[in-house]
Amino acid sequence: MCLRCEAANKPRRGRGSMWWGIAKAGEPNTLSPLSPGVLYMDPAVHATLRRKQRRLARENPGVLAAVAKGASMAVAECQHQFKYRRWNCSTRNFLRGKNMFGKIVDRGCRETAFLYAITSAGVTHAVSRACAEGAIESCTCDYSHVDRAPHRSRAATAANVRVWKWGGCSDNIGFGFRFSREFVDTGERGKTLREKMNLHNNEAGRMHVQTEMRQECKCHGMSGSCTVKTCWMRLPSFRSVGDALKDRFDGASRVMMPNTEVEAPVQRNDAAPHRVPRRDRYRFQLRPHNPDHKTPGVKDLVYLESSPGFCEKNPRLGIPGTHGRTCNDTSIGVDGCDLMCCGRGYRTETMFVVERCNCTFHWCCDVKCKLCRTEKVVHTCL
Repeated sequence: MCLRCEAANKPRRGRGSMWWGIAKAGEPNTLSPLSPGVLYMDPAVHATLRRKQRRLARENPGVLAAVAKGASMAVAECQHQFKYRRWNCSTRNFLRGKNMFGKIVDRGCRETAFLYAITSAGVTHAVSRACAEGAIESCTCDYSHVDRAPHRSRAATAANVRVWKWGGCSDNIGFGFRFSREFVDTGERGKTLREKMNLHNNEAGRMHVQTEMRQECKCHGMSGSCTVKTCWMRLPSFRSVGDALKDRFDGASRVMMPNTEVEAPVQRNDAAPHRVPRRDRYRFQLRPHNPDHKTPGVKDLVYLESSPGFCEKNPRLGIPGTHGRTCNDTSIGVDGCDLMCCGRGYRTETMFVVERCNCTFHWCCDVKCKLCRTEKVVHTCL
């Protein structure tokens, strides 16, 4: 009985991160369509998905390839953002039942918060773009702006000149946002504090993609004049999304469960028996662990506990340690040898690298390069 109580009170990571393995298992040849409306799913991909996620893949032919692309984008961006940190977002060979980032995701630390946010953003970004490219059968470009009246400045209105109008093919952020909620948040019921943390960070990743949408325009007119412009909405580069989330990572908020978690049921006049409607799992507000800190916003990242040490190898958490990592001996930042090597010292080696240089283009169509031997000094943590 006590064992059951301990299991119930033990914080869980939530059940929504297993699909991340699709970034490794979801190669193009495993997601190829057999015929219109029928998709072959490799068993390795199938094992990473929950029942609802497999249903969504069947109902939206072509979306699984976009999800795999989004997951791969997220992994690459995470590794770019943390390449000079002690934790460098390293992945492991994907095995069924094992998370590709190791058991670090079992900890509710800020690194886990970033992983949930960047993977959710990756799916939102990739699916929204795939809709506009016609790669998903159940969605198209976002034409919701097209019916709006042409935009005019005051001067243009007085002169009766049209400045610009909506048109073109906008990236379908509406579909991408909704699909990401349905697919990525599967298994996160929002009942425990850890599940609320996951839901909040997933939503933060999506919000960063949505709010960074930008307007692009093309001019139309005689002799290159811009009498009329056709404009549409375009997704931000995923690098800019990664940069923004990295800034949020550095300022992430440690949170705890709010005091008031139970909402009063809606009063009804009729006496008929009824169920209390299920509460929207996104309608919650986490409060900061430190009461002097501000309440986290919808685009902030949140975490529950301090990060583990990343200096030494920890197979239990999938932490490789910093032994053998390269560092910058002239930097006083996180990539410097003092911080990266955790005070253990570092080894300096001089090596000669042969690489192409002085390349020239010869008509037509050849590029010829010389081979140059350069000296490089490499510092490696002990």
